[in-house]
Amino acid sequence: MPQRQLTGGRIRERRIALGLRQADLAKQAGISASYLNLIEHNRRRIGGKLLLDLSAALGVEPSALTEGAEAALIATLREAASAVPHVQPETEAIEDLAARFPGWAGVLVERHRRVLTLERTVEQLADRLTHDPYLAASMHEVLSSVTAIRSTAAILVDPREIEPEWRDRFHRNINEDAARLARSAQALVAYLDGAGKADAALSSPQDEMERFLTRRGHHFAELEEECTAHDRVIAAIIEGDEALQSASARAQARVYLERYRMDAERLPLARLQAARGAASTAEEGLDPLHLSARLGVDPATVMRRLASLPVADDRETSPQMPVGLVSCDASGTLLLRRALDGFALPRFGAACPRWPLFAALSRPMTPLRQTLRQSGRHGRLFRAYAIAQPVGQADYNADPLFEAHMLILPLSQDTVGPALDAETAAPREVGVSCRICPARDCEGRREPSILTDGF
Repeated sequence: MPQRQLTGGRIRERRIALGLRQADLAKQAGISASYLNLIEHNRRRIGGKLLLDLSAALGVEPSALTEGAEAALIATLREAASAVPHVQPETEAIEDLAARFPGWAGVLVERHRRVLTLERTVEQLADRLTHDPYLAASMHEVLSSVTAIRSTAAILVDPREIEPEWRDRFHRNINEDAARLARSAQALVAYLDGAGKADAALSSPQDEMERFLTRRGHHFAELEEECTAHDRVIAAIIEGDEALQSASARAQARVYLERYRMDAERLPLARLQAARGAASTAEEGLDPLHLSARLGVDPATVMRRLASLPVADDRETSPQMPVGLVSCDASGTLLLRRALDGFALPRFGAACPRWPLFAALSRPMTPLRQTLRQSGRHGRLFRAYAIAQPVGQADYNADPLFEAHMLILPLSQDTVGPALDAETAAPREVGVSCRICPARDCEGRREPSILTDGF
């Protein structure tokens, strides 16, 4: 129901709140009670002088009767409804609910947001407990210390005589192992306390690399400029960022920045923005195959350049089209992740094998496009573009090594409208990782899901 047709519902609610009868209000407005009844049931449109007369009789501004409920409130209610499709709520009455009972609508929205927050927390903790290498190493350190203390203590309680020199040595060992156990336990507790915090201490080179890129928005203006000393610029970027603590993370950052510079030389930012501006639609301006043909650059480079657009320019050109990017090598290991709100990516372990990213590896050099919906992610749709291309220098009689990229775009409610294309009408159901995917009877499942089978 369009929001402009909800004026009647607001008139009815205001009249009842004031204790007025339909006949009394109709008389003050100079219309019949039957006509007012049609207005209140949204069967007649209202405007002009009649709206002014009714608002005056009800003691409110005309805008209080004509303005619809907040679009964000209605959108969240729709999202909450799509999250429980087996209940089949009356979605055609959502706007009427928001208009007539804004308090209850607000309660539903807040509970829905709370559920989403708890689901994300469960996913993060489950992912962390299952795959986190730092957590596994910390637990191993704790168990090793406990085992060493217990072994030494067993020797000391043995009734046989022990030389004083050896007894002192065992005491020292227990003291040193106990101190090591205390340090390991403190570090483990601090690490678990930091779960979910944006500024939590980093635990692995991959975490350091991701935070490094996130801080810069995946964009490095220094490398967009023409320069003859890019090696020194790259070294300065790496040395000047405190997120890169380990040697492994710094090495990964160097590889990423060197490729970034080559991509910037191959496809300058100005050319990319000009091509996007010439596109007929916002989605076409982010279609890697369309841009590849227009710019004469391979699709993988276009994907990486789209994911490195500066935030200000990206919003200015396409304010409602943020992008996500995932890359993997031939083993399926995720190499690069640019997160996109609403499309969950696994922090540890393997991703969903149904992603087009992995299908691209089996069809090298073939561009793929699919509309995706993540299971249990409340019906949001995304357009994914994927391609696998060879990396490194080609050589005679040598099999190429492939790397796959997947660009992810959100599909808005405006896109999913009456003119559904075939892909959007039948989206592909994918997950995040098997551990936290609620989909049943999936041919790609590797392990039970904690969301359906418990811990």
